[in-house]
Amino acid sequence: MKKRLTTVTMVTMSLSLVLAACSDKAPAAKDAASASPQNSEKASSKSFNESGYPIVKDKVTLKMVSPKAPLAPNYGEMEIFKRLEEQTNVHVDWDNVPEANYNDKKNILLASSNLPDVFYGARFTDNDLMKYSKDGTIIPLNDLIDKYMPNVKKLFEKRPELKAFVTAPDGKIYSLPVAEELGKGQAGIGSNPDFLFLNKAWLDKLSLKMPTTIEELHNVLTAFKTKDPNGNGKADEVPMSFMNTFWTGDIGYLFGAFGVPDKTYQPGDNSFIEHLNVKDGKVNYAAIDPKYKDAVAYFHKWVEEGLVDKDSFTFNNNPAPYFAKGKTKDVTLGSYLWWEETEIVGPDRSKDYALVPPFKDMVVKYNNGSPWSRGGPVITKVNKNPEITARWLDLQYEPKMAAQLHWGPIGVVFDEKEGKLVQKPLDAGVAAGEFRQKVAPNMTGVILAEDFQNLVAPEPRALERMNRIKDTFVPQMEKENYPSIFFTPEELDKISKIKPDIAKLTNEKRSKWLMEGGVEKEWDTYLATLRKMGLDDLLKIYQDALDRYNKAAK
Repeated sequence: MKKRLTTVTMVTMSLSLVLAACSDKAPAAKDAASASPQNSEKASSKSFNESGYPIVKDKVTLKMVSPKAPLAPNYGEMEIFKRLEEQTNVHVDWDNVPEANYNDKKNILLASSNLPDVFYGARFTDNDLMKYSKDGTIIPLNDLIDKYMPNVKKLFEKRPELKAFVTAPDGKIYSLPVAEELGKGQAGIGSNPDFLFLNKAWLDKLSLKMPTTIEELHNVLTAFKTKDPNGNGKADEVPMSFMNTFWTGDIGYLFGAFGVPDKTYQPGDNSFIEHLNVKDGKVNYAAIDPKYKDAVAYFHKWVEEGLVDKDSFTFNNNPAPYFAKGKTKDVTLGSYLWWEETEIVGPDRSKDYALVPPFKDMVVKYNNGSPWSRGGPVITKVNKNPEITARWLDLQYEPKMAAQLHWGPIGVVFDEKEGKLVQKPLDAGVAAGEFRQKVAPNMTGVILAEDFQNLVAPEPRALERMNRIKDTFVPQMEKENYPSIFFTPEELDKISKIKPDIAKLTNEKRSKWLMEGGVEKEWDTYLATLRKMGLDDLLKIYQDALDRYNKAAK
């Protein structure tokens, strides 16, 4: 599902800060890359097979760095990669980095002499792709695709717009795409990444109704805090928890009750487009809207009243402790924001939680970005076997293999029946989202919409989510979003100089005001500071790029 793309799919650092770090370290990265030692011996031409399998007669080792989900093992221990090695005779020496630390590790490597052969699940931003292609740290893939990657080539023939999406302004391709085409536009699986779940068992016990306004929700949370709904005689209830400024589970969804949903951290190549809303073709910065100020002031009162879990502000983009909130011995969690219910509270407790529909007159966020990602693998200049690497990666774009890399291998997650992949039932007590993290990397491959018809059915929870989006959220959803535009190098240069400081100030102030208050007193100074930092220039860049994109799309 979408959350591991971007999550997927799925980076857990402030990319604005990362971009600042990239900018600071770029010269060192160039010097270090040129001095980097060889990672593996170049394979003999006699050993390399341009088609068929194995890819090489004599085993070759490639060094790869990749983020991994919180519950994932080292990729070398995953069954799917063991099968890939058996089929290709290519061994991968993995350096798997927890998602929360990946961007720091990536930037350290780019500024050092210790480059891997491949950043797998690279999650390079557009700025990264342009910067490190210009200095030669990563190589163009166009010729490799033409000669050694028939699955990718076929994919681009089916989806020329996807090829255009990953093609840089200089006409070259530096990273491979990652995607699951689950729904389109507003009805896409990731159009709204934030679902609010409420403890229905507690509602029933306290004879309360499902809230239909933000104030009714406030009253429900107050009852959760004060009336001991778990019945253990302790004041241990947590009325609401969330993941502050994370790509899913952020309280910015509830800002829509004030008419201005806030879109915070955006994974991968979408990192520049947080806090942006689009209406009637005009780009707006949500965090300067007076309605945003009202929302921040309102939810600070919830913090003061003890209705909000203060740990929400300290998870530091690491979901693991957030997941634990819903799995305490006694049920203590009243409500939470997340992609789906089971990851937080587990499959057994999830039946006691219900999805809260959008409130009356609420504006539901239409998340920025695209269902596709440019955050797939990149090959570095120290790689002595790019042809072998290209063939190894290309296998992961064969539709059946792509499905296994997204969800897990045949025999573990799927049964194969009459050429189609059918989901195996999960064992009792196993959460699908957590199990998926353990068996599939979800860092490469593209599943096209027609693949979901002809090859693999959407996993049940994905189908359920798409139906929820379509039936519950689309009617109140924003009509426009900011797409994943591949900015020109000049635009990227200007954005990378302006945006990091603006994003840092915006996010720091939002967190501070929610926790400590003061938004009304500091608002005018905050606006003036953002203008001084170049917000108007930044918005003009976004507007010009969007106008260009819309014109080309006609």
